[in-house]
Amino acid sequence: MAFVRPYEDFDRADVYDVCVRTADGGGDARGQYSDDRLMPDVYAGPYLYLEPELAFVLDDGNRAVGYVLGTADTRRWADQNRRRWLPIVAPRYPRSDVPGTRHERLVNTLHHPEQAVHDGLAAYPAHLHIDLLPEHQGYGHGRALVRTFLGALADRGVPAVHLGMASSNVRARGFYDRLGFHELSVSEPGVTFFGITSDAVL
Repeated sequence: MAFVRPYEDFDRADVYDVCVRTADGGGDARGQYSDDRLMPDVYAGPYLYLEPELAFVLDDGNRAVGYVLGTADTRRWADQNRRRWLPIVAPRYPRSDVPGTRHERLVNTLHHPEQAVHDGLAAYPAHLHIDLLPEHQGYGHGRALVRTFLGALADRGVPAVHLGMASSNVRARGFYDRLGFHELSVSEPGVTFFGITSDAVL
């Protein structure tokens, strides 16, 4: 039976694998970019490197098949990402001055971690990312992961968390609605933001 546990260093390859295999609207994004590490280097690696204590995995008895990770303070995370994480990974992905392709846009996101900071989300200082391999969805594991993450935030005195989701991802929208996330009034093309307090009962 799958169970949630804290992230360990040996889980990194599995987390990267889950990230890229769920990165295309929940589907497999392997082969869509010049390097399959790009997506997880943007959306998983900096969290594992900077705040591993806020990373949790779903273990099926053999490997990590899902995860939740994030930061307690988005503004601080963006600063630390630029100072500590970006110098490690930036040489792999030269920046384009005029991002056009999907690859170039994602590289641009990597090089500008401050894009994650939105003034309208000050009341929700934390943010998270959650992904599960498709065969492990629909069994309550996502709820368990989010519950664990919220508990870790509450223990740190962090009042609330937000996340950004592709507005077209109807299935994910249903998941967050069921957990009690509410839509936030922050505007970004193609992205819908949701928030929840860390003391929410899931």
